[in-house]
Amino acid sequence: MTTLKLTHNIFTLDNRQLLPAGTAVSNEVVEELISMREGHSTKSSPFLKYRSIKDNILLFFSQPPYDTIFADEKRISSILNLMEQVNVPYPVLEIMDYFKLNDFYTYRHFLMVYALLILLAQNLMGNHNDMLTEVLAGPTHDLGKICVPLNILKKTDPLTRSERLFLEHHTVAGYVLLSYHLQDSKNFSAKAAMEHHERNDGSGYPRGIYLKDRMVEIVIVSDIYDALLSPRPYRRLSYDNRTALEEISGMAEKGKISWEIVQAIVAVNRKDRPHYSECVISSDKRGTSPPDNLYGIILDEETQ
Repeated sequence: MTTLKLTHNIFTLDNRQLLPAGTAVSNEVVEELISMREGHSTKSSPFLKYRSIKDNILLFFSQPPYDTIFADEKRISSILNLMEQVNVPYPVLEIMDYFKLNDFYTYRHFLMVYALLILLAQNLMGNHNDMLTEVLAGPTHDLGKICVPLNILKKTDPLTRSERLFLEHHTVAGYVLLSYHLQDSKNFSAKAAMEHHERNDGSGYPRGIYLKDRMVEIVIVSDIYDALLSPRPYRRLSYDNRTALEEISGMAEKGKISWEIVQAIVAVNRKDRPHYSECVISSDKRGTSPPDNLYGIILDEETQ
């Protein structure tokens, strides 16, 4: 792993500091952190049996456009059957509880990105054992947001540069937290937390790598799609489904993500359920972005 210097502290939900700002995060540092947990078992819970998670997922499946994507009962059953195999450590579930109470969008986003990840992985990769192992990582890609203040996550005005840097910190924080709680820095969930804002052309963060991992790409597309469909503090209205899919296909045109994953997300939106390889995507862009969208607007500190 490329060494990264932390811009902010990394801490657990109960405010135990794991690494201070300024730490150079290397493999050695993370492995030393993991070694601190040796001999300390972490209890876990079956994911779908934890509180109201299953009911919440089914509710979210009933809302547009997910009511189309997850309209097939067999499709829902297949996804839930996979989720039933997942045991999630209590520290991760407690973070989900925190967001359910304090930032419901992030809680919902955890669940819907996870469901989309499973669906797209099934369509793109089949039921191979290696895919199942990675998919069963759990709904954890944004776990590191526990280290970002709520007033930044929920800010309705444009972020300043320092606030944006704090927000981007969630990727490295998620990697460290998951490595620590799972006692495994090579677990796919830790990798996905670190890399879900990277891009194929090297334009992402935190490391600006040229991403080549298809499973991480599936997380990326699921993350972007659900985020576009959701009202956010910086955007009063969500993207309509057509415009969201056009935004994603535009990223493929720029070489940021792979076309086949775009084909897969478009295919599951079509009622005739074509195989993703047969899904032809129009280059015609007729969607309309929502008004007053502040995403990507960064203010200099002196303008505050």
